[in-house]
Amino acid sequence: MKALLLAAGAAGALLAAAPAAAQGAAPAAEPKISTMIVYGDDPCPPSTDDTIVVCARKPDKERYRIPEALRGDPNDPASQSWAQRATALEYAGRSGIGSCSPVGPGGASGCFNQIVREARAERAGDPGVNWNALVEEARRERLGKIDEQAEAEEADARAAEGNPR
Repeated sequence: MKALLLAAGAAGALLAAAPAAAQGAAPAAEPKISTMIVYGDDPCPPSTDDTIVVCARKPDKERYRIPEALRGDPNDPASQSWAQRATALEYAGRSGIGSCSPVGPGGASGCFNQIVREARAERAGDPGVNWNALVEEARRERLGKIDEQAEAEEADARAAEGNPR
């Protein structure tokens, strides 16, 4: 009976250690992405093997100014187009499902929908830096360098074998 208990305990210990061993051989992680704004002729820090550095360059005169997104009055009626005002009027007086009022069965989810609508409208009108596009461009550039290095190493290996293609 003791031998059976010892065997069961050893098997349990091996089964518990198997997931930990599998975690040790995890695939390589995606590189970390660091975004920053540089001004004038300031250098952009170089990317490393585990970090992609993406820089947006702005003129030196913008260095100590309030960010563009915070400069004006976004609620000024003169800065809104008639199309935006008409869209705002479309939701005036709404109640029930899809509204942001506590009246009706769907009042709770309507507030979230309104917040999402407003956030999308705000993001669409933002003239700031498009970080997603800059990150994609940096990734393409990095992959291009990796491809060039791989082709050069392959050509060197073929030349060393005496089998140029």
